[in-house]
Amino acid sequence: MPKIEIDGTIHEVEDGQNVLQACLSTGLDLPYFCWHPAMGSVGACRQCMVTQYSSPEDTKGRLVVGCMTPVSEGLRISLNDSEAVEFRADIIELLMTNHPHDCPVCEEGGQCHLQDMTVMSGHTSRKYRGKKRTHRNQYLGPFIGHEMNRCIACYRCVRYYQDYAGGQDLGVFGAHNHVYFGRSEDGVLENEFSGNLVEVCPTGVFTDKPNGKNYSRKWDLQTAPSICAHCSLGCNTTPGERYGELRSVVNRYHGEINRYFLCDRGRFGYGFVNAESRIKTASIDHQEVVGEGNAVEHFRGLVQIQETVIGIGSPRASVESNYALRELVGEDQFYSGWTEAENTLMETALRVVRETDAANPTLAEIERADAVLILGEDLTNTAPIMALAVRQAVRNASFDAAESVGIYQWQDAAVRELAQDLLSPLFIVSTGSTRLDDVATGVYRASPDEIARLGFAVAHRLDSSAPGVGDLAAAASDTVKEIAEALANAKRPLVISGTGCMTAAVLEAASNIARALASAGKALSVVVPDCNSMGLAMMGGHGLEDAKKVVEFGVANTVVVIENDLYRNAPRELVDDLLGKAKNVVVIDHSSHATTEKAGLVLPATSFAESEGTYINNEGRAQRFFSVMQPSEEMRNTWQWLADAGAGDWSGSDDIIASCGNGLLGFKGVEEAAPTAEFRISGMKVPRQSHRYSGRTAMRANLAVSEPQQPIDRDSPLSFSMEGAAREAPPSLMSTSWAPAWNSNHAIIKFQQEVGGSLQGGDPGKRLFQPSSEANWYDGIPASSEPVDRRWLVVPNHQIFGSEPLSCGSPAVAERIDAFSVTLNGDDLARLQIESGDMLELSIEGNTTIAEARQDDGVPSGIAAVGCGVPGSEGIAWLKQAEIRKRG
Repeated sequence: MPKIEIDGTIHEVEDGQNVLQACLSTGLDLPYFCWHPAMGSVGACRQCMVTQYSSPEDTKGRLVVGCMTPVSEGLRISLNDSEAVEFRADIIELLMTNHPHDCPVCEEGGQCHLQDMTVMSGHTSRKYRGKKRTHRNQYLGPFIGHEMNRCIACYRCVRYYQDYAGGQDLGVFGAHNHVYFGRSEDGVLENEFSGNLVEVCPTGVFTDKPNGKNYSRKWDLQTAPSICAHCSLGCNTTPGERYGELRSVVNRYHGEINRYFLCDRGRFGYGFVNAESRIKTASIDHQEVVGEGNAVEHFRGLVQIQETVIGIGSPRASVESNYALRELVGEDQFYSGWTEAENTLMETALRVVRETDAANPTLAEIERADAVLILGEDLTNTAPIMALAVRQAVRNASFDAAESVGIYQWQDAAVRELAQDLLSPLFIVSTGSTRLDDVATGVYRASPDEIARLGFAVAHRLDSSAPGVGDLAAAASDTVKEIAEALANAKRPLVISGTGCMTAAVLEAASNIARALASAGKALSVVVPDCNSMGLAMMGGHGLEDAKKVVEFGVANTVVVIENDLYRNAPRELVDDLLGKAKNVVVIDHSSHATTEKAGLVLPATSFAESEGTYINNEGRAQRFFSVMQPSEEMRNTWQWLADAGAGDWSGSDDIIASCGNGLLGFKGVEEAAPTAEFRISGMKVPRQSHRYSGRTAMRANLAVSEPQQPIDRDSPLSFSMEGAAREAPPSLMSTSWAPAWNSNHAIIKFQQEVGGSLQGGDPGKRLFQPSSEANWYDGIPASSEPVDRRWLVVPNHQIFGSEPLSCGSPAVAERIDAFSVTLNGDDLARLQIESGDMLELSIEGNTTIAEARQDDGVPSGIAAVGCGVPGSEGIAWLKQAEIRKRG
């Protein structure tokens, strides 16, 4: 590690860093705009100028750009040299000639990086009194507001949107003092990660539109550390509350998972918490129950004979809630909420993850992979931030090329200029086009069974002891050879698969490939559907078909369903029979849906925003989320309703999660995901409200003159107040970052071990899976299949907006949900005399559904890619042959 001198003090810094990174990592303050730790340096703004001295005798020095100057042994620089200080202040003054004086009404005011850097640079008065140039703002869709007059032309937005996220519809136009950052015309930003522009922009050009409709300042939001509930990756988030309403969700840094970014579903999908569909009171036979005690007594009466009660869990309910239900009804009476096919799929996914000698990578490790095979998964729609990580991984070849000629990885423009189209190998084997195709080395389209066969063939090509595929087509054989060679030659090969095409053989093929790889750096990542799918799979449980049988045979007469709309994925006839033949149906949930309509007793549950709980993500990492606001009087955590009905005598969240860790195989250590409720810093809890929180005495002045007592939270080490110790909070309890002079989200640099690295104290969560030496070959190779004349195999077409149920309740996301559609290739549409946009009829086993026709020539002939999870897709029988005809 080189030693450098900064203003007379010797600092030991990481080799390969630039001066700006080194200064920030050592705790020094140096202003910057264009640089971003995830995107590297381009030296566009000149705000990080420092003085560099050539030798101890050099007293004059020369100005250099901090983000473009690499550190080296003996480097001497000054941040405080008068010439450097004056230069940085002049840069700010030039930027301010056109920046409006609208801080009091700007949504970034008080959390603005430009404000912080202006103060840090010492620019306190403006000489320019001339006319400022102005721009017309654009409509960019339901997520993002646009205020172009605030732009300082740092170019961060287009570098993020185009270079980092792969977007094509946001660019820079004009030149000199009239550059414009926006679209060629008004319209919705198409990229699935557009919401990050709000946090990437150092000013207020791009704003959070849903939050702006009922705006609160950052420091006036009550916040808590949370976990995204909209997919299985477990991205860390910070929800913000004001006046009992959830106002925003922003990124919470985690060095191994989401780091600086969220997908738009995770950022804007919280609207269901405030929706009219929330269940706020208990009801019996659709009549409101007066008094919580009456509902509890009625519930106890229904479940008092355990042998007659079955429980149906949920992959979106917490570990604690599923465990409480399992304890209430007993292991044999616990059902997962999945169909038998889904149960088998999840059992396979869990087995593949547990029984492999390959590493189970974090998203940060995925970014470092040097060859990637995606087998049967459309990542952008099923695991969006993983897709973003893969997009970064394909740049590793360019980084290697740059290193070979002495260019540092952070010199972004130089690396891109050198690399041109050079990318690391990425192969995508899927049932249709994906948003990663533009950076793929090769794509192969096939049915799920043929995808599995290709995967088994790749494994056999890598290791001849793996089961082989005898009758592979010539085109597929060439693809197998290309993929196998790329993976075999890589130092850090990565195989990604998942449950997306609903075929267990695809997962088994991925496992075989991972086992066949010889590299010590090999990794296997498995994507599952929901935020706690992995936790539910670890807990076990039977399928819905078995639940229906025990009700039909009279073994059970009471069904308890938690946080699960069974109609969304299971066939309607199956759910109708199950619920219709049960004498008593109890549903505990936070939102109304088709299943709650069938319930005789409905109990109001808290959402993630009003409760504590644990999710286990796709890599087996247990993470804790905490309530950001108090629920209404009758809402309770699902496990608390179950505990009152006799599931267990738990004193709080810590008690039940410890019971789960001690009582269930595979859950040992789950209680270590976060500190217990007894945790204190110098005798104090960690506050949910910032030290700048305002209006506490006035917020309820219309109801009472005196300030009410702050609620007491006995289930967590967090307090519903400003009082407490925030600065020393461990990462799992840290919802926001603030440091003196750093009011924007860039304050996170003060809490990282080094800039862009892990958090001080370690990134949150407890990993429950470790690589195993028990991996075996799978030999369940599907038989070769040919398209059936005038029939189409129905495969799921996942959508980032619409396929996940909770986010569908968000008004902003609802605007982005496409109509229910069936996607075919152009030749199949022509054969049916159907055009894209026409309405068609899809008939599966006698059931007919009406949908809009869409064209994607990436879909193989004989395949119908049907919208999965979107309204209209309920009860679709997947992987069945269907007839299709034009409607009318």
